[in-house]
Amino acid sequence: MTVAIRVIPCLDVDAGRVVKGVNFANLRDAGDPVELAGSYDTGGADELTFLDVTASSSDRETTYEVVRRTAEQVFIPLTVGGGVRTTDDVDRLLRAGADKVGVNTAAIARPELIREIADRFGSQVLVLSADARRVPAGNEPTPSGFEVTTHGGRRGTGIDAVEWATRAAELGAGEILLNSMDADGTKTGFDLEMIRSVRSVTKVPLIASGGAGAVEHFHPAIEAGADAVLAASVFHFGAFTIHDVKADLKAHGHPIR
Repeated sequence: MTVAIRVIPCLDVDAGRVVKGVNFANLRDAGDPVELAGSYDTGGADELTFLDVTASSSDRETTYEVVRRTAEQVFIPLTVGGGVRTTDDVDRLLRAGADKVGVNTAAIARPELIREIADRFGSQVLVLSADARRVPAGNEPTPSGFEVTTHGGRRGTGIDAVEWATRAAELGAGEILLNSMDADGTKTGFDLEMIRSVRSVTKVPLIASGGAGAVEHFHPAIEAGADAVLAASVFHFGAFTIHDVKADLKAHGHPIR
């Protein structure tokens, strides 16, 4: 049976509010996460992703409370990421209402964290959030031409993004959220080359993120190998709806829920 394509809105949350910028800079307010979550739940979203984009230990308790209130509003799977450093962090987020948990920076610093989370909670709980970009001119090149970044895309790691996706899947990541930092917020379309490159090396579900600006941008990401498509500002600010995206996907022969 063919698996249906998932359309996923993303709530980038800073200090309890949804924000959105371009290339993770110049953030502007996009609303209350609890209200937006409720509207997406009734608006046809297949899942919802909640990312604490400025997570810090001092503000973590506030985030748990926002997650709890958000989870109460939705009856679709909720993925929460940002500031996850230990398996205990995962446990607390799951208890707060998350269905899946995203890891990024901490996993790059200590890849064994991926295995520890998968062993304790199962791979289906773990989403590797990979913020990747094309290697800037003058930097040491990577085999694929893409590198993983940290700190909201501000710091390059020199780690090849395609090799990192392969290793993360081997360690137990159940899904990969592949976010193009170059395309993020630009509304020029997904980085199809990056999607194809990662799809060529791993079979775990792949979520394409970064660059959606028009309804017709989504189906090429699926054709490049993504299993799901994620977007933020175009949904938050009403450029088009989730139903619009699903109608276009269906028109191009892709199964939807």
